[in-house]
Amino acid sequence: MSENGPRSGRTAPGGKALMREDYALTTRGVTVTVRSFFLSDQSSPDDNRFVWAYRVRIENQGADTVRLMRRTWQITDARGRTQHVHGPGVVGEQPLLGPGQAFEYTSGTPLDTPSGFMVGAYHMNIPESGENFDVAIPAFSLDSPHQSGRIH
Repeated sequence: MSENGPRSGRTAPGGKALMREDYALTTRGVTVTVRSFFLSDQSSPDDNRFVWAYRVRIENQGADTVRLMRRTWQITDARGRTQHVHGPGVVGEQPLLGPGQAFEYTSGTPLDTPSGFMVGAYHMNIPESGENFDVAIPAFSLDSPHQSGRIH
């Protein structure tokens, strides 16, 4: 079973949703949940520098122990330009997650446009069997207050 899109958002008085939402997707019992945050203190709109942090939670809801070996990201700006980022693990780690365990980390990305989005995959391994598989990272928006209308 997979779900994609906003999973839960905070609600302001009067029932209006705030901009920060969680995006979640489950692949083979591994759920990836992401929330992005615009970092105004590290951004400089006059210099076309916009910076976001994103918080990721990877939760193993399956029966097998899994290890996150590598990551692949596609980061697309408001002009449609896409960067591909590949590398071992996340934040210098290759976490091993037993059934019911979770790993959380925070990272970030700059863009030269006031909005964009990210999507990707974690390349996992089941140490017991040696099987490799990919876990999808849900697409999530990078929206700032400096864009002229929310497009994502």
